Amino acid sequence: MPRKRKLLAQLKTLQNSTSFPQIDAVEQLNTAPGADASPKSSKYFVIEKKNSPQLQEDFFNQPCVSLAKSFLGQILVRKLPDGRELWGRIVETEAYLGGEDEASHSRGGKQTQRNAAMFMKPGTLYVYQIYGIYFCMNVSSQGEGAAVLLRSLEPLQGLDAMRELRGAARKAPSRLLKDWQLCNGPSKLCQAFGIDKAFDQRDLTQDDAIWMVPGQDPPGEQDVVTTTRIGIGNTGEWAHKPLRFYLRGNRFVSVVDKKMEREMAA
Repeated sequence: MPRKRKLLAQLKTLQNSTSFPQIDAVEQLNTAPGADASPKSSKYFVIEKKNSPQLQEDFFNQPCVSLAKSFLGQILVRKLPDGRELWGRIVETEAYLGGEDEASHSRGGKQTQRNAAMFMKPGTLYVYQIYGIYFCMNVSSQGEGAAVLLRSLEPLQGLDAMRELRGAARKAPSRLLKDWQLCNGPSKLCQAFGIDKAFDQRDLTQDDAIWMVPGQDPPGEQDVVTTTRIGIGNTGEWAHKPLRFYLRGNRFVSVVDKKMEREMAA
């Protein structure tokens, strides 16, 4: 009996002294390029850390190209009117440099009612409509009339709500959409996150319905593919400028540049 009591006491001491770290989902958002992303894209994946610090103005207040790269790996959060939160990791962006950029809405330094947000303080949303149907979301940066287009997200939380919103926008059965199809394009991510013209000129550092939180372990240069932008034909040399950036090996990217990726691998 004394020996048994001694063993039980040792076991109790071991249990009390053992530390089991709490699982923090945000710390698991970044994986090596090419790794299986299915656990993060599952409808059962839940963000544990709700009180993550928001990205503030000093983050957004950087040159356009730098901001476009810095966005990769950060988390966009959208709070719906019913209280549900949608979380998506930014995996693809494009930089639009302002006046000199022939593909930019602010080319020539021309400010209009439509593009006014591009001239506002860094971190301001610029949301515009294309084809009279779809919306695209940009974030203003340092530089007159410069902004970054958010092209693709890796959905992390609220996938069922994203499917509902995409289905309503597409007027098609939402069950047809796979996880990787929810936000793999600028208009798709706006549909999935319920973003429309009402979000134009909102401040990401102040708004209660949309903001950004930092991801963990930002990707290194070797993880980022730098290539040309999409859908900007007839802009001369600007159509060939390397101003699109995406996470190499991420299956949620809208368009992959295989040639550039082979060059990087070599």
